[in-house]
Amino acid sequence: MFSKKLAKEMNLQIMHEMYSAYLYLSMASHFEVDNLKGFAHWMKVQAGEELEHAMKFYEFINDRGEKVNLEQIDQPPLEFGTALDVFKMVLEHEQEVTARINLLYDIAVGDKDFASQSFLNWFVDEQVEEEKNASEILETLKMIGDNGNTLFMFDRSLGEREQE
Repeated sequence: MFSKKLAKEMNLQIMHEMYSAYLYLSMASHFEVDNLKGFAHWMKVQAGEELEHAMKFYEFINDRGEKVNLEQIDQPPLEFGTALDVFKMVLEHEQEVTARINLLYDIAVGDKDFASQSFLNWFVDEQVEEEKNASEILETLKMIGDNGNTLFMFDRSLGEREQE
């Protein structure tokens, strides 16, 4: 059975996923202005993934016979600092998303809602990948430091990220 509590939390998750897309688009704009087109591209691809995640929840809620209730999305920050600062924020944000997914999974387990558990398994795995990607970029940025040439080369490699 799809509980009202889980349906409510999944509706909130749509908002969180949409906020993630907003956040990554704002970060993309920050990088565009700083002429780091590869970083901007990476963020735009990430924003697209977050929109896809929101739509997965949208479809699942509807498939379970509940009505989607779209919550208001907060405005993301406009200023971010260095690329290192941005990816520290990205990792923290993805850890928050992981905590939300874990909350949803805990509710589904408590409800013995096997369909929701199955659905959420994909997100559990996805969050491992999201945190890994953010962490790897963060660690690379720490190694690069203030080396502009290396940052330029890393920017180019991030620009090669493909849509999934």
